[in-house]
Parts: sequence; structure tokens; C-alpha cells
Amino acid sequence: MSQANHYDVIIIGTGAGGGTLAYKLAPSGKRILLLERGPYIPREKENWDSHAVNVEARYHIKEPWFDKNGEEFHAGAHYYVGGNTLYQVHGFRGTDPTEPPASAPYLHPPLSHEPRIQELVNDMTRLGHRPFPMPVGIMLDEKNPQKSKCIRCNTCDGYPCLVYAKADAQVICVDPALEHPNVTLLTDAFVARLETSASGREVTQVHVERNGAQEIYSANIVVSSCGAINSAALLLRSANDKHPDGLANRSAQVGRNYMCHVNSMFLAVSLDRNPTRFNKTFGLNDFYHGSKDWEYPMGHISMISNVDANILRLGAPRIVPGMTLEIMANHTLPFWITTEDLPSPNNRVTLTENDGIMLSYTPNNEEAHKRLQVKLRDMLKEIGCHDHLVPLQAYIPGRIPLAGVAHQNGTCRMGHDPKTSVLDPNCKAHDLDNLYVVDGALFPSSGAVNPALTIMANALRVGDHLLERLG
Repeated sequence: MSQANHYDVIIIGTGAGGGTLAYKLAPSGKRILLLERGPYIPREKENWDSHAVNVEARYHIKEPWFDKNGEEFHAGAHYYVGGNTLYQVHGFRGTDPTEPPASAPYLHPPLSHEPRIQELVNDMTRLGHRPFPMPVGIMLDEKNPQKSKCIRCNTCDGYPCLVYAKADAQVICVDPALEHPNVTLLTDAFVARLETSASGREVTQVHVERNGAQEIYSANIVVSSCGAINSAALLLRSANDKHPDGLANRSAQVGRNYMCHVNSMFLAVSLDRNPTRFNKTFGLNDFYHGSKDWEYPMGHISMISNVDANILRLGAPRIVPGMTLEIMANHTLPFWITTEDLPSPNNRVTLTENDGIMLSYTPNNEEAHKRLQVKLRDMLKEIGCHDHLVPLQAYIPGRIPLAGVAHQNGTCRMGHDPKTSVLDPNCKAHDLDNLYVVDGALFPSSGAVNPALTIMANALRVGDHLLERLG
């Protein structure tokens, strides 16, 4: 293999883990190769087109995945530079009752509530609840709107950002890392498998399919950050004589313990209009650790961005009498409810005969999730969603299906014991000397919040370890 194809570090995937790690390592001068199986997301008017994004699934992956019964489905995943992650978080310390200790305030102030959301926050507070400013990663400067990258549009959550204001891994980490001459990015580069030395103790070759050709690269250190599902699939595809059940799988834990949260979208349809452009400005964790009538954790409540007729049509909700989907959308308060799912070895990623992805998953912790739905419903009934206590007309809960893999984690769990975990505390595979995993696969368990910020923080931590190792 030519020296030109050898690097100090190869990072597979450019999202929350891989993008952050590249940013951390870039100033070191070490030769770093980023391999991304997708391209840059195209900048086009369809970025903000609800029909294109939600109905046509224009930016979702096209490959079929399979459920535990072998039935084909299409996952809501994306293969693009930067993945789908947020940085530069706006927030306010001390307002979330579950917040852990922090060494400094948020760098950016919390987002303001638009009038309809402020009414909702006021009503919840009046009843003794503790809604707090939702930590949100968008590049919005409300004090200087003319200079703000973000224009606070109504197509944010779940949409590509046409003006690069979403503070994602591409904008915040990957593109700045590429300003260093020692960092190289190859797009449309699918890593088919990893090859090891005869001893099986180190990865010696990274086999890439790109533009119809086969390419081989090598590195002193190889890092997988393909997302929990695809990192597990890569290790399983890389089985060899020394690793017959998949790379780094002596524990038989690769692909197991898949978690993606128990999620529901809960639509409260009110007599009042909701003209809000950006709903996602508060969260509620009052029931995160349980309540007087249920001692177990229930989870997190927040809002999501705008719901329109296209989104409602996808879910085929029951229509309030006399309402069209357009009218219904204009009167909807959209909530997002998240409960932990628990690690289960039978919830797992495996491969089909053709190396396709099979995702076997049975939801658990259902009772806690149902109780959290009831808590939200009762609260909304009590406040009527505005000061005059006009009753809500309808509640429409909708469970997020198997295809909703945005919070995927747990498939290469981290731990001290090689018999029960795949990675050590530095996220190095127990069974190999130069293979690391820095995406959500490392989680032994999952809280009831988006894991992205933890993945980013961990990537910075692993970056310190790798810098010390590389010398």
C-alpha cells in the first residue's frame, strides 16, 4: 500500500462523534482521513419544502432495512456530511430541575418564546410546573437580527438548513477541520469492511467503495462513527477467522442492546390558533424522575417545530369535526414525549444474507411512557392551553415507528469487562489495539433526552486520549 494511502487516523462518519473528533484532532498536524458514505447535502429550495422533506422523504436514505420479521422498511436516517446534529446551544443554567452540575453558563442565551408559547409556559408555571428554556442549537442572534445567520423560519426541526444556520457538524466541525491541510475528506465513500492483521489485534486495511471503484486505506488508528446501527453493521460485516462473529465481538454484544427511546408525537388541537414559527423553546422535566403516583422515571416533554397539513396527512389523524387538515395544523400545539427504553440483548442489529441491515426491536418501558402521555394530557386539559381555559378539542398521540432512528444508541456498549462490553472506557475495542467507536453505539443505557450532546462531549474526551496516544 502506498504511503499516500496511509494516515495517522481514519474517521468513518462525520456526524456528532466523527465530526467533533476531527475538529478536535485537526490542529495536531496528524494526517487525518474522513470517510463519509454520503455527499454534502444539496442546497436547494426543497430544503424548506414540507412536501419534499416529509412526504417524498427526499433526504432520507434509499436503501431498504428489515425488521425482525424480515419486512422491509425505510429508515428516517441520512447519509450526508455532518449527519444531523446541533451545537452552539442556547440555554439557561439552573432552570431544568434535572440538570447536572456545570462549570460555566451556556455560551448563548435562551431563545425567546413566541406569544402562543409564552401563554403556554405561563399557564404551566401558574399550576406549579417548571417549564425551562429548551437548549437549542441554532445560530440565532435575537439582539442583532440583521447579522443573525438564523432567520427563525418555520422549517427547522427535521429540515436541512438552506442558510447554514443550524449549527450542525458540517458547519461547526467538519468544514473548519478541513481548513487544516492535514485533514482530508472523501465523500460518497462507503466503508464495506475492515481487515485485520493475521493476529486479529489491529485493523490494517479499510476497504472503501467509491464511485464504482474499490479503494484501500490504512491508519495507525481507525475510528468508526457511522451511527450506532451502521457501526455495528460494519463490525459484523468485517468478520474473519480471528473474529468469526464479527470484529470486536468476543463478548457477543456487537449489535445488541439497541435503544432509540420510546417516542411519541402528541398533538393538542385547540380552539386557538398557533401562529408560532418556532415552537421548540421550552421543555418540561417535572416527571422525569417520577411522581407521587408513580415512583419510576417517566421522561421528558418538549415541543417540536411546526406541523402542517403534509405532516398531518402522513399520520392520517382523526379529523376534528368541521376542520380541514390545513385548519387543524393552524390550531395545533405539537409536543414530543420521550421515555427511556431499556437495554435488551434481543433488541439488536444483525445482517441479512446479503449484508443488509436487520433491526430487531420490541419496545419496553411502555407503562412509563403511557403515564407520561396521561400527565401531559391532564395538564393541557387543566390549563386549556390559554388563560381563558377553553377546552381543547382533540388530542392525537402518535408513536414514532421503528423507522425513527434519530436517537439510536447502545449497539457497542462501553464497559470495563470484555465479557459483557465491546469498548473500554476510552472507547477502544477490547479485542483490538487500534479500533475505536465514538458514536451513540457506546451507550450502556439511554437517558430520555437526545444523546447528541453527550456523543459530542465524549468525542472531545476521546480526542484528548488519542492526542496523547499519537504523541
